Amino acid sequence: MTKKYDCKQNLLVIAGPTAVGKTNIAILLARKLNSEIISADSASVYRYLDLGTAKPTQEEQKLVKHHLIDVAEPHEDFSVADYQKLAVKTINDLAGDGKLPVLAGGTGLYINAVTENYAFGKHGANPVLRKELCQQANNEGEREYLYNRLLAVDPASAAIIHPHDLKRTIRALEFYETEGIPISQQLKTTYLNPSPYRTLFFGITMNRQQLYERIELRVDKMIKEGFIDEIKSLLSMGYNEKDPGLQVLGYRQLTMYLKGKIDLDEAVTSIKKETRNLAKRQLTWFRRNKEMIWFDIVDEKSIAKIVENIYTAVKELPA
Repeated sequence: MTKKYDCKQNLLVIAGPTAVGKTNIAILLARKLNSEIISADSASVYRYLDLGTAKPTQEEQKLVKHHLIDVAEPHEDFSVADYQKLAVKTINDLAGDGKLPVLAGGTGLYINAVTENYAFGKHGANPVLRKELCQQANNEGEREYLYNRLLAVDPASAAIIHPHDLKRTIRALEFYETEGIPISQQLKTTYLNPSPYRTLFFGITMNRQQLYERIELRVDKMIKEGFIDEIKSLLSMGYNEKDPGLQVLGYRQLTMYLKGKIDLDEAVTSIKKETRNLAKRQLTWFRRNKEMIWFDIVDEKSIAKIVENIYTAVKELPA
């Protein structure tokens, strides 16, 4: 019997919660592998958002080339479909150069969109329709109407969306009206699409209390290093609190502070709390992936060991 040729592309994924130290490990690995990093961070796609997104520094980006950083303006909507398109192209380009792509970040939806080959609609987002639906949702008398409308056109989606979950209801209706098919049908298409990648998934974590302490220290460091001035600069450039970039965690709270809506202590406390909650959600998301191999960071020595273990696993991948 003739052996079938497996034409899947090798892909390395480094995932985990915010502030755990993914960037450092990804850089160490990429240098060891003579490769490049594809960022999987929904905040780092925006230009001028540097300190508050913990974007790799210029020095780090000189050590290893990073992709999908600074690819959108703060006022632009940047969708998961946009990310998938750019990431797939970058993976193909790196593979063409004989390099193993290193996909690293904490935005699970971005990672899944690539590794699970999500099927997206042909027409993309419909901001005008979304605005109309949002206006209806803000009218309490029409909220039930929106859900009943979804129930009529896409009962499969309505069955798994809570009647009070306006965001998902609106997204499902927007998809139906724009694409002409239920979003539940589109999801079935995704499940039928085989992944084009032979993926190694590695999750980085640490003791929960230690992670929370790192989060709090990092927020304090961001403030000390000029996070507020960064937002003042964005506002002086003409961006405003309604722009997607300034809705990012941290930017949202400090913009409210600069607008006089809350005081600085409130803003910082909110940033720390929401970042801890984000870390919890990220861990929950990634732990659903049964292929994820987890490593705990304990100290500096453990980082070197983690890098060596992942490197060894990568070397065992078929060419």
